[in-house]
Amino acid sequence: MELTPSQTVGPFFSHALTWEDGPFVVAADAPGAFWLRGTVYDGAGEPVPDALIETWQASPDGRFDHPDDPRGAVSGFRGFGRCATDADGRWGVRTVRPGPVPAADGRRQAPHLDLSVFARGLLDRVVTRVYLADEPSNVDDPVLASVPEPLRGTLVAVPAADGYTFDIRLQGERETVFFSV
Repeated sequence: MELTPSQTVGPFFSHALTWEDGPFVVAADAPGAFWLRGTVYDGAGEPVPDALIETWQASPDGRFDHPDDPRGAVSGFRGFGRCATDADGRWGVRTVRPGPVPAADGRRQAPHLDLSVFARGLLDRVVTRVYLADEPSNVDDPVLASVPEPLRGTLVAVPAADGYTFDIRLQGERETVFFSV
């Protein structure tokens, strides 16, 4: 049987777009390495077993390995991770704390990771940010400050035994804040 147009959106992400070291932004022995883990939930509060999570972040020095970084690309730090959710909607990437990056107005943004979610039912990816709960500069971050106070917690990863936990809620109660990009 051939796929019908309604089936061409997926769910292909979790098995077609992953690669072996995708979840490993850094090696296990990298200084400061930790796991950022969570679960993706749909609007009914059920885990999403076939989603794909991508992370993109600055190096610990706040630089990107990308030619568009106005301060010059830093080499040797991939900064990109990709992980499929498992049967229980869980995902994880091993990474390090990103450094602060400049905002458009010249201020410094708090260390954060950019995160994209691809999942069934989404015609386009949804994009959010992950801030670390124990980061003092979160209070001065212009993007986080632009989010209404009751919703800011949906952008903050909480400490866990081996790093941080960041659950993603695609809809419903406690829906994660997503940004238009």
